[in-house]
Amino acid sequence: MRSLALLAAFAATLSGCSSTGAIFENPEANIGPCPSAFALHDAHRLVEFHGEDIVYDNVGFTGEITGVRTLCSYYGERPILANLEIDFGFGRGPSAQGREHNYQYFVAVTRRDIGVIHRETFPLNVRFGSEEDRQYLTETIDAISIPRADPDTSGANFEILVGFELTGEQLAYNRSGRRFRVAAGQD
Repeated sequence: MRSLALLAAFAATLSGCSSTGAIFENPEANIGPCPSAFALHDAHRLVEFHGEDIVYDNVGFTGEITGVRTLCSYYGERPILANLEIDFGFGRGPSAQGREHNYQYFVAVTRRDIGVIHRETFPLNVRFGSEEDRQYLTETIDAISIPRADPDTSGANFEILVGFELTGEQLAYNRSGRRFRVAAGQD
């Protein structure tokens, strides 16, 4: 479980709470929906290539964000508190070097159609067993604090975006519409 601390000035508003777990156990009715949470299309997958040709034999490690879920609560004038779950699928292609790979992903809170309020990057180390070419993991980000201008500000005004940290080449590959998935044609 990881924590994303947004805008330290709002930390003081949470000091009266015994824990975020207690908040989610005894929720009050929200005045509106939770912020939308999703993976950015251009950054929801990662494919490493070793070599110049974009062919299956040159695929190293891969990653894909397969699901994003959130649960939130509003409390009086306090910020919106959200918990986030992110499902990942990872692959080890024919050119992968080693059995362990460190991925980087980001979580960003935005004001819908205006801009980023806060963005943070997280490492995720994945280890593949000797006979494994795929791994599936779920990461939890606990207690994302989203400031509101007033008690009537709805979560619909915000978004929580996730994606992989990508190189320029990886981003161009994703935008090209091509894709390699280690699990394609299996299962």
